[in-house]
Amino acid sequence: MTSSTVRRTASGSAGTSTAGRSSRTPRPGYRCSECGWTTAKWAGRCGECQAWGSVTEDAGPGGGAPRTSVVSPARNPARPIAEIDVEASRARPTGVDELDRVLGGGLVPGAVVLLAGEPGVGKSTLLLDVACRVARGTEGPDAERPGAGGEPSGRRVLYVTGEESAGQVRLRAERIGALDPGLLLAAETDLGTVLGHIEHVAPDLLVLDSVQTIASAAVEGTAGGVSQVREVAAALIAAAKERDLPVVLVGHVTKDGSVAGPRTLEHLVDVVCQFEGDRHSRLRLLRATKNRFGPTDEVGCFDLSESGIVGLADPSGLFVSHERHHVPGTCVTVTLEGRRPLATEIQALVAPSMLANPRRTTSGVDASRLAMVLAVLQRRVGARLADQDVYVSTVGGARVVEPSADLALALATASSRENVALPRGLVALGEVGLAGELRPVTGVLRRLSEAARLGFVRAVVPAGSIEPGTAPAGIELLEVADLAEAVRATGVAGDRRT
Repeated sequence: MTSSTVRRTASGSAGTSTAGRSSRTPRPGYRCSECGWTTAKWAGRCGECQAWGSVTEDAGPGGGAPRTSVVSPARNPARPIAEIDVEASRARPTGVDELDRVLGGGLVPGAVVLLAGEPGVGKSTLLLDVACRVARGTEGPDAERPGAGGEPSGRRVLYVTGEESAGQVRLRAERIGALDPGLLLAAETDLGTVLGHIEHVAPDLLVLDSVQTIASAAVEGTAGGVSQVREVAAALIAAAKERDLPVVLVGHVTKDGSVAGPRTLEHLVDVVCQFEGDRHSRLRLLRATKNRFGPTDEVGCFDLSESGIVGLADPSGLFVSHERHHVPGTCVTVTLEGRRPLATEIQALVAPSMLANPRRTTSGVDASRLAMVLAVLQRRVGARLADQDVYVSTVGGARVVEPSADLALALATASSRENVALPRGLVALGEVGLAGELRPVTGVLRRLSEAARLGFVRAVVPAGSIEPGTAPAGIELLEVADLAEAVRATGVAGDRRT
């Protein structure tokens, strides 16, 4: 074979290979279903959020060459900011005061709210009650309910369920008393059908339960996937902004409690709320982690029962024992849930241990925080706890995580260890340091005002927490510098044996 033949063969092979590569379909990419991270190769662990088993094949087209947008005339010309009408963007109350507190006054027309929570926490029950109140035109929990007798109030609410049948939602509505002619129910899982319902009904409020169950026929992939959730959310947000329609989306959560789906979902919506609660407790807490129309440090409290869900304007009584007998091992503190002060009772039981490693059991209290407080008590105060079992719990299923409860935790433990009850009407506020010193906490005046409202007359606080003369009326302050001084001021004598 001559050299020219070899060159012709090589060039022909190269041409065939190039043509084959050009006609070959592009390789599919892979996308993380949790955060939307993309990669050309499959990986068992996401390189962005470090989630295992969340990288799946993305059937959608990959990135192409940038396209130039076509310039189109604006439908609404730009105006000076002082001439913008703000009345149309005022929040409308939902009739549930605790929800309005978290949202910043109510639902804003055109706003999209994402409500996330664990299964069974009460998301659907809450939104069904809100939908019924909006349909009735109820402005508050004690207001009159027009339309309850069968006459519609003129407001329509569309409730779309993708997880349950219409009959199941109807039974729940009957159980909680959420039946109204203005509340329309549809069981759909197709995005186009949902948009058709919106076009036909023209509702004043849309509730979608849940966004992970709706799928679009224009996008490949199963419902709940990254591309599907993004497409569904974008379509509903566009409909909400175009019609000034408030939309509430129910979202699933992952094992660690974060919102499931792509991270862009939280960026697209206007408000992100977390509905929290223990399965064994009736208390439910609603928090706003993102709010474009109000604060993010407000907390709504609800009581979930078989007859429905009710807002709790004064939940402090749930976390304080009403036992008449004054016993050792109990101390009350005031925690801050957002900007709301909540009085919480901490109970401790110290008993001799028969084990080489004594038990340290907690319920509602951080176990590592308890271990630190016990070490400070033994080292700085002299309380003998190395051979004692210690059990600590909160009343009413409350969860205490902030350091301001350290002093109450230490006093309750010392009280149980010495079998000496703390004075009646006493609250304790303060963070305990490793050197035994007490550090001031934030919002002391707000906490003391709540304690005074509930009838407490004494408060143990770190020295220098508030200015002289600013304490609420009826509260006697016991300012102490360290934990040993706090134990002496409350009449609990420490055991000096080491």
